[in-house]
Amino acid sequence: MAKVKKKAASRKVKTFVLDTNVLLHDPQALESFVDNIIVLPMAVIEELDKFKTHNDELGRSARQTIRRLDKLRENGNLRDGVPIAHGGKLRIVSASHDFADAGLEHGLADNRILQVAYGLHGQGERVIFVSKDINARVKCDALGLDAKDYERSKVNFDELYSGYGEVVTAKRTVDTFFKKTVMEMPRLGGYPNQFLTLRDRSNPKRTALARVLQPGVLTHLTKTNEKVWNITSRNKEQRLALELLMDPEVQIVTLVGKAGTGKTLLALAAALHKTLRNGRYDRILVSRPVIPMGKDIGYLPGAKEEKMSHWMQPIFDNLTFLLREEIPGGKAKRKAKPASVQDRIDRLLKEGTIEMEALTYIRGRSIPRQYVIIDEAQNLTPHEVKTIISRAGEGTKMVLTGDPFQIDNPYLDASSNGLTYAAERLKEQEISGHITLHSSERSKLAAIAAEYL
Repeated sequence: MAKVKKKAASRKVKTFVLDTNVLLHDPQALESFVDNIIVLPMAVIEELDKFKTHNDELGRSARQTIRRLDKLRENGNLRDGVPIAHGGKLRIVSASHDFADAGLEHGLADNRILQVAYGLHGQGERVIFVSKDINARVKCDALGLDAKDYERSKVNFDELYSGYGEVVTAKRTVDTFFKKTVMEMPRLGGYPNQFLTLRDRSNPKRTALARVLQPGVLTHLTKTNEKVWNITSRNKEQRLALELLMDPEVQIVTLVGKAGTGKTLLALAAALHKTLRNGRYDRILVSRPVIPMGKDIGYLPGAKEEKMSHWMQPIFDNLTFLLREEIPGGKAKRKAKPASVQDRIDRLLKEGTIEMEALTYIRGRSIPRQYVIIDEAQNLTPHEVKTIISRAGEGTKMVLTGDPFQIDNPYLDASSNGLTYAAERLKEQEISGHITLHSSERSKLAAIAAEYL
């Protein structure tokens, strides 16, 4: 009899109390809790109301959630609870005086949200507080409540797909690969655009580098991609990255790596080469999320264009390096008074060949025949990355670069950001490619800093 009671108790419906940041992170979160009760504290509705006028992804997420709640009103009274998808139920609850006092300062919205979770727990409900805010989860734990991060759209960063691997095989297999343009190895498998080092079992020093066209089908790397624009790859990972960056058939490329591994430089070099020399794309579009290390962009001097020029300075630094010996069109400048690097950059910007844009203004656009680089993509949510990629028109290539160890968004981490999420979720797609870069090539000092600090 005791076993029956225990089994029944384990099936007790859970009450998930959602923090505001969960709905701002993913406006589809209301559909993610199957066969359970979702509770939104009134303070969450008030915070959504504050965000709804923002002209950014947070504002759009707030508006989408509010519209969804308004639609659900047709199913009944939100205070008493209304049915939602997958057998769930949604309620909106205020921090009633009927609840036991959790001892929190009442003036803060975060605390009013926690007060609801604490009160429902005191009434015997099986409460789980869900928040992207680490401090809120710590507070919850101190109150004796179960607190969880929002797990949807998360990947296991420790097992993140790297884009390459190694296979130890027979000598004749390596010999055959060197003789053929394309070789079939059905048992090998692999993901499209993955790279494999074939290592001779009888002579481990003898290897061949192959690219997977489709599972079980291998080909060689393109020799013309060894040097791009005016740079040459400095290690194997950079060489593999260039192979993907230069292939127009690979329409989405994700590059993950620490500072100095060359992610942005490689992407810009390939973009210049494919746009200015090959004419494959009409324009280069570069953007970065406006999430500063410290004060917001509003504290930077000047009008919007000047603010963006300050915020895009890392991109200008890379362009300066790439254009120092080249002019648009790829011919060396040997006149008595050569144009300065800044003049060349200004010309490309003025002609619209290179466009710098804030991510806020990309939503709603259709972007055809452009080489798009989204730098610092680790600061984007999976929902934001999906929104950006969906802007791609015919003939457009998207490149996402970033360092998951340097995330400035307080509600993201190495496993939940849009960059690593895209790399893992798209690995089976034929038009997608990914490389994780480890070696810092910026300078010896930068390499030491990346590894030891």
